[in-house]
Amino acid sequence: MNTQLIIDYLSALNINNNREWYHANKEDYKKANAEFEKLLQALILEIGKFDSSILHNNPKDLTFKIVRDTRFSHDKSPYNPAFRAHISQKGKLPVPVGYYLMIKPGDQSFLGGGLFADRFKDATTMIRDYIAGNGKEWEKIIHQPDFEKYFTVQGTALKNVPAGYEKEHPQAGYLKFKSWYLEYPLKDDEVKDVKTFLEKAAELFEIMKPFNDYLNKALVGFQMPAR
Repeated sequence: MNTQLIIDYLSALNINNNREWYHANKEDYKKANAEFEKLLQALILEIGKFDSSILHNNPKDLTFKIVRDTRFSHDKSPYNPAFRAHISQKGKLPVPVGYYLMIKPGDQSFLGGGLFADRFKDATTMIRDYIAGNGKEWEKIIHQPDFEKYFTVQGTALKNVPAGYEKEHPQAGYLKFKSWYLEYPLKDDEVKDVKTFLEKAAELFEIMKPFNDYLNKALVGFQMPAR
């Protein structure tokens, strides 16, 4: 696996973010993407040592397109110079939550987990209800020493506790959230060292697994909205 090739290609795309350059260098994209899929396969096998539910995944099915939807954006750059993937029981769908990887040059890469999307109102309600009724379990997970060493729960949030929940609830701060996720930043040099990267990613994903499991228990029965 040549992650240097991935970084080099994405760096070049960032500088030359236009359709002419992209199509003229399509073969370089294919090579870099192939290396990313190899990295994902190796990562799946490492994660599978503590979470066998993701072993059936095909790397090709876990990746996201680099083409941007610019219709509602001031930034009209046609491509997102990043390779991204979500590894879960159901592939790259946001629910059930799983393990997220983004490789983006300029020390902008990161490992992630949890629910990033806050547009699924039903999912937000299900998680809030679960936290409201299972607060002690939530606190135990997010205050594990290894968890606190690497992660802080992030997410978009309301200013106030939403209607229907106690304002003085012990987890009131988290009931304001509309999404609950984790991020661990990676420098380019950490991505380039494949062996160390895989070991570190597996270690961190194993630490975040109880957090993901908690959210997935809250999300049992959730149905993705029809497109």
